[in-house]
Amino acid sequence: MADLEHHSLTSLGKVGKSSGEIDGMQDPLIDGAGSSENYSVAAAIFPFLFPALGGLLYGYDIGSTSCAIISVESSSLSGTSWYDLSSVQIGLVTSGSLYGALIGSVLAFNIADFLGRRRELILASLLYLVGALVTTMAPNFVIMVIGRFVFGIGIGLAMHAAPMYIAETAPTQIRGRLISLKEFFIVLGMVVGYTVGSLLVDIVAGWRYMYGVSSPLSIIMGIGMWWLPPSPRWLLLCAIQGKGNVQDLKEHAICCLCRLRGPAIGDSAPAQVDEILDELSSIQGTKKASLGEIFHGKCLKALTIGAGLVLFQQITGQPSVLYYAASIFESAGFSGASDATRVSILLGLFKLIMTAMAVLVIDKVGRRPLLLGGVSGIVVSLFLLGSYYIYLGDAPAVAVIALLLYVGCYQLSFGPIGWLMISEIFPLRMRGRGLSIAVLVNFGANALVTFSFSPLKGPHASSSIALLGAGVLFYGFGVIAVLSLLFIFFCIPETKGLTLEEIEAKLL
Repeated sequence: MADLEHHSLTSLGKVGKSSGEIDGMQDPLIDGAGSSENYSVAAAIFPFLFPALGGLLYGYDIGSTSCAIISVESSSLSGTSWYDLSSVQIGLVTSGSLYGALIGSVLAFNIADFLGRRRELILASLLYLVGALVTTMAPNFVIMVIGRFVFGIGIGLAMHAAPMYIAETAPTQIRGRLISLKEFFIVLGMVVGYTVGSLLVDIVAGWRYMYGVSSPLSIIMGIGMWWLPPSPRWLLLCAIQGKGNVQDLKEHAICCLCRLRGPAIGDSAPAQVDEILDELSSIQGTKKASLGEIFHGKCLKALTIGAGLVLFQQITGQPSVLYYAASIFESAGFSGASDATRVSILLGLFKLIMTAMAVLVIDKVGRRPLLLGGVSGIVVSLFLLGSYYIYLGDAPAVAVIALLLYVGCYQLSFGPIGWLMISEIFPLRMRGRGLSIAVLVNFGANALVTFSFSPLKGPHASSSIALLGAGVLFYGFGVIAVLSLLFIFFCIPETKGLTLEEIEAKLL
């Protein structure tokens, strides 16, 4: 521990300058020109790709389940004797993975820092595999729900660990792009799920094949994560907290960093690890963050930013907007829009395009401009949709424009940046626990919105809509979106170009 104390004492001046001076001389870690940030693009692919498969599987589950429900309920195509499911049972199949994800988020709170990001993703891939196989081979309804629940626990762990691993291993210059690309993989998974589902929905027991497709992808994810090195920052956190020999952990972190950056890093890996260790030693405590400490000081500020952003991400109306998509397109004269699967594929492809745009510009434009511009567009689109259902019923083009504006702006802002910010904003010592709370808020709000508006999709949809009114519903979401815009303007900092250690030192 003496070596570690020496790092802390000898680096105070350097850390003070790196953490406090933004004006004046540029810090090479901020402008991305420093040699310590040299990296090989080829070497950065796999540390992103294998964790991102967790997001692909999450998206695939969303897309395939919409078609699997049609298959499992069919008396002629389900291939089972228990196809006559009640609305509650259908809800359990549809939302079973969501409830599992909630449990996975709770588990992550306690095991994240113990397992580390890499092993947590390996565990997630194993749960993905077990859940997919149990669901695929389920002999009865109860076993099917258990499989969906196990798969959901994998989703919770993967959505917790993947952004952390990518954030902690990615070069600063492309960190935002890579984490946003994970959102692209989620949307890609949804499109693949809708497509595979539409191809298999007319096959006897097609739902089994739909869920079975997840199995090989989960195996690839698990093998890939087994091959990848641990996060160097997690190793250095273990060193600071006395969870092993400091020198051994430091040397292991250097080796891992060399693998993650490729030949381009040259001989600068030891200096870069020293710099990270210096920063961590000066701004991190030596103890593990307690539950009470998470709700105080800079931890509370980070939690407010992260949890607040993902909360608004879920409660600004996305499920309800997408629910009305088919009827909006049909009213505008698109005859094929009556097929919900076609609409889902169409909107999924549009989402992919808009997410790709966000990926390309996020490290150039920054997080705040995209959030402010995107959420402003969401506000306009929601009030347009509300006006369409109340005043402009004879102008369906307005609803189509508003729908596309909403989906496009969401994928430029809340979609990718919500996951990006929660992976960047938490201090390393509490990143595992803080991010688990943010993910729990995300899935919890998702479940709450889904449950609250499920009557709109049930057999009594017409009476529910008559009671609330679609126009009033969208106006209400518009007001929430305005509040989210104020929250972003006053509370969300710009993290573009900063290392994770600088984000903690300068912005919290």
